[in-house]
Amino acid sequence: MSLIALVPAVFVFIWSTGWIMARLIAPYGEPLTFLSVRYLCAFVVAAALTLITRAKWPASRTAIFHAMVSGVLLHAVYLGGVWIAVRMGVPAGISALVAALQPLMTGIIAQAFGLERIRLVQGVGIFIGLLGVLAVISPKLMVASGEWAHLGPAFIINVIGMISVTLGTFYQKRFIAQGDFLGVITWQYVGAILVTLPAAYLFETMHIEWRMETWIGLAWSVLVLSIAAILLMLLMIRRGAVSKLSALIYLIPPTAAAQAYVLFGETMTLLQVAGMAVTAFGVYLATKAPSPPKEPVS
Repeated sequence: MSLIALVPAVFVFIWSTGWIMARLIAPYGEPLTFLSVRYLCAFVVAAALTLITRAKWPASRTAIFHAMVSGVLLHAVYLGGVWIAVRMGVPAGISALVAALQPLMTGIIAQAFGLERIRLVQGVGIFIGLLGVLAVISPKLMVASGEWAHLGPAFIINVIGMISVTLGTFYQKRFIAQGDFLGVITWQYVGAILVTLPAAYLFETMHIEWRMETWIGLAWSVLVLSIAAILLMLLMIRRGAVSKLSALIYLIPPTAAAQAYVLFGETMTLLQVAGMAVTAFGVYLATKAPSPPKEPVS
């Protein structure tokens, strides 16, 4: 098995830790304020790596603009929406479900605008994956069923974040098909900072309680989530279809649930374990490469 073949699995594991970091840091820092610090640190790291490795920067102002716009969609609006929603009280399981709706949104957009052709087996896999995700988070859905009246605005913000990352993946595929990844990432964080920092100044007190959990969360968020995971995402977007990449999102809520079970002692029922297996099968169908055409018999 080649290293490239392992990229999706590594990406799913790393990306799923974002939910763990959100839970770890939420009590100690306001979401947009912490994300501003995270993006600033990620910019410094990405710029340093670009200079050290002598990677090429985007070649034109247009390329820089596209990188910044993708940074707004993939980082500022998406992560900002998720973190704000969790801070406002949306349970992590509900927020994960919203994120897991991305493959459906991606398939609808891809098919409606002719951006990608979704095969029948992919559509079936996307639907099966959704059923598996519903099974995984069903206990949290029931716990939160009486809280919707208070969570309406937060839920809408969470949905906006999901739509943003969906559009961001298409934007990345369409307008940033070339260029060194490190240079692109650096300018992505410029775009994210230009949106997130003013929002934090306007709507938050910009308070962060610096303690061990905060420093650990910042280090992991910058080096692993903001650099390594984004590099893997850009690699997969450039090498494959957006619809296949988005199907991997289905694996993230079950993976995060398993991590929460290990790290925070959250219980998992047999239904949730079965749901994880169903989700994995759905993702397999949605990302399975089509069989090559048979050679004609001579």
